[in-house]
Amino acid sequence: MRNLGLFGELRFLPLTLAVAGTAGFAVLALTAPGWAGLSAVLALLFMALVLVGLFDLTQTRHAILRNYPIAAHLRFLLEKIRPEIRQYFLESDKDGTPFARDKRAIVYQRAKQALDKRPFGTQYDVYGERYEWLHHSLAPKPQAPLDSLRVTIGPEGQQPYSASVLNISAMSYGALSANAIRALNKGARLGGFAHDTGEGGVSPYHREMGGDLIWELGSGYFGCRRADGGFDPEAFARVAGEPQIKMVELKLSQGAKPGHGGVLPAAKVTPEIAAIRGVPMGEDCISPAAHSAFATPIELLQMIERMRALSGGKPAGFKLCIGHPWEFLAICKAMVETGITPDFIVIDGKEGGTGAAPLEFMDHIGMPLRDGLSFAHNALVGVNLRERVRLGASGKIVTAFDMARVMALGADWCNAARGFMFALGCIQAQSCHTGKCPTGVTSPDPLRQRALVVPDKAERVRSFHRNTIHALSELIAAAGLSHPSELRPHHFLRRGPNEQAVSYAEHYAMLAPGQLLTDPVTAGRFAEPWRVSRPDSFARHEAG
Repeated sequence: MRNLGLFGELRFLPLTLAVAGTAGFAVLALTAPGWAGLSAVLALLFMALVLVGLFDLTQTRHAILRNYPIAAHLRFLLEKIRPEIRQYFLESDKDGTPFARDKRAIVYQRAKQALDKRPFGTQYDVYGERYEWLHHSLAPKPQAPLDSLRVTIGPEGQQPYSASVLNISAMSYGALSANAIRALNKGARLGGFAHDTGEGGVSPYHREMGGDLIWELGSGYFGCRRADGGFDPEAFARVAGEPQIKMVELKLSQGAKPGHGGVLPAAKVTPEIAAIRGVPMGEDCISPAAHSAFATPIELLQMIERMRALSGGKPAGFKLCIGHPWEFLAICKAMVETGITPDFIVIDGKEGGTGAAPLEFMDHIGMPLRDGLSFAHNALVGVNLRERVRLGASGKIVTAFDMARVMALGADWCNAARGFMFALGCIQAQSCHTGKCPTGVTSPDPLRQRALVVPDKAERVRSFHRNTIHALSELIAAAGLSHPSELRPHHFLRRGPNEQAVSYAEHYAMLAPGQLLTDPVTAGRFAEPWRVSRPDSFARHEAG
């Protein structure tokens, strides 16, 4: 059910026609004796459809049935015959992601506690250029307890946070519906993992369920915004001090549209949105492309230090999609010069993003996740600061294998957005921006939102998280390891050109500890951007 068009406006039409058919044939059966038998049978058939439609409206497991009674059964019929049409899709999908449907199916199975196994071996072309695999061991280890798959973020003696290795990535209220936020946060509370608020601010729906929150602060400073659009430290301290907020994150850029701001038109700024974001009614809500609270790498780190202090010592860091390599290296130089380090950095890949963005930005701006993550990890290694900074990774992470391969490249934990949206019932109808989401995940319409039943979907969110973490523990054990932190680039291979298999260690450039400080000229692709970077500017400086 993609782009439902006119039927999206007439979603109760089948039920209405069923009611009309029942009444019409019942009247015909009573008033036309010659047609009484046939009319009675047809009336009973239409009555059965009415009962199906009423059941669809009141059941709580399937959001799409609540929004599209009777009609949505066609979708489930097609799901039943999916194995027979799988090969058609695999052969016809030429966009470079032929297994996206399989990943979505895995999420649904894990969220619903269904069997996530399949017969007849791999569906992948093992000699294709995009094929990757993890080495297994002939001496596998016992599976690690799931509650051990956590990472401590933040300074000792203040308010460090023990985070799961899988958390909910940034998605704002407004982009998601109130019920979607409620279900995600309740699932996070039930499962013991964190929920990133997105830059739209901390809404009542984030607070309602009591799950751990990571407050993301964008260039609009929503929730701690002065009248002129600048950063309000007092308002920030009030919100950041709430016990439910475990970490504070400054968003420099995001994978879907790095270097691009946003505007919520005045007509869409409701009183509720205005209160949550701290913006006036009747004016456009602007999220600029650049921050106004700092302008240089040193000032960025000072902002992070300020956020940490204002929050009472909670872990403070920033998120970005890597762009010009000298800019990130300039931040590293600023860390060395000032001694200020963020508690964490989240690397967002250009392939990430669940919201709307300009086509060119989605497809052609920013560094892909694994390239950006490897670059950031090695840059921190090269300045001897990797042990002081935790690294998160986000960008099309759905499965345990997705998690394992970025953890081999340096990630301490992972954030996922679309996987958790699938767990809520998202069917990728690609109508998020229209307000007519068929499952109520992104729609502001209260009638559509009612399709998303919070208790049921919260359990699915928890189940998806737990089953994915379980799958990760199985992968790690099969590789002969005890914890994901033991993964290294040499554990993974990928098929390159000419059917040649190379390890991640060969594919991605690696630096020795301190190499950028002691011998930068031998640092390969890092050497030139290191030479032209400065801690007091994001600009490229040819003088070095």
